[in-house]
Amino acid sequence: MNTVDYLLQDENDLHIQAKLDEIIERNRRYTKDGAVATYIPGLRKANRDDLGICIVDKNKRIFTSGVCDKKFTIQSISKVVLLSMALMEHGFDYVHTKVGFEPSDNPFNSIVTIGNNDVKKPSNPMINSGAIAITSLIKGDTYEEKEANMMAYFKKFTANNDLKINYNVYMSERSTGDRNRAMAYLLKSHGFLDGNVDEILDLYFKQCSIEVDVKDLAMIGLNLADQEFINDRGCVISKDVARIVRTVMFLCGMYDGSGEFALKTGLPSKSGVGGGIMTCVSDAVGIGVFGPSLDERGNSVAGMKVLEDLSREFDLSAI
Repeated sequence: MNTVDYLLQDENDLHIQAKLDEIIERNRRYTKDGAVATYIPGLRKANRDDLGICIVDKNKRIFTSGVCDKKFTIQSISKVVLLSMALMEHGFDYVHTKVGFEPSDNPFNSIVTIGNNDVKKPSNPMINSGAIAITSLIKGDTYEEKEANMMAYFKKFTANNDLKINYNVYMSERSTGDRNRAMAYLLKSHGFLDGNVDEILDLYFKQCSIEVDVKDLAMIGLNLADQEFINDRGCVISKDVARIVRTVMFLCGMYDGSGEFALKTGLPSKSGVGGGIMTCVSDAVGIGVFGPSLDERGNSVAGMKVLEDLSREFDLSAI
């Protein structure tokens, strides 16, 4: 039976729920194998034992298990939303003049590729330097207008009009963001940032500090997965943009662990150091996972294990 058909059949609801509960319980032990992010003071309070999942299908059927109501900051998963926004507003060709679309084996906060020999633009939009370049493309005549446009797009993408910025985390991001500042000024010097560097960085810190839960992540995944999905606020993303973003997630979404994760799950995914992972299953399903205990690459240890089991047991792999 086709995976999509299987997941969408009403008679399998109880089976799906039981499997999710089993997968969450089986993988709780992996929360002990990592640690919460500490380089941003606002993230230190997370409970590394937390683990939860939400699955939303195109009929808006929702399955949850584990810790699902807890809010956490979206962090690098925001890069997917802003990339979608940039592609919808500017088109691929222009966005490509600011950032590459190639995988990188460097860490997410690497400065190596900027201005290195003949390769000056960031490797891809999922590393910090690339994401800062994407943030600079937000439209608006003033800083306030740009922030409002950014928040409106996030709310539309998640179908959640109550999204807010966690200002404690935002201030932590600002106070510890010197490496990102170095990246931004390097990008500016090479012509990959237009506008005021401090304002661009401030918007970047704010986008990373938006509070979400696993349902919000699953709704982002659903927008990317279902080419015909239209949420309550209208069409969010085109078929071509969704395809580009899914491809970038598959190649680059799990930092320098993307290749290994793709081999194990076959799923386009994006992680964040807040503990979230957002995943999409083509044409059918969005998935959000939360597990703030991270590996050395910044990916949720137990969250990745949950997605490996989910992909294997429901045959979700795209490859």
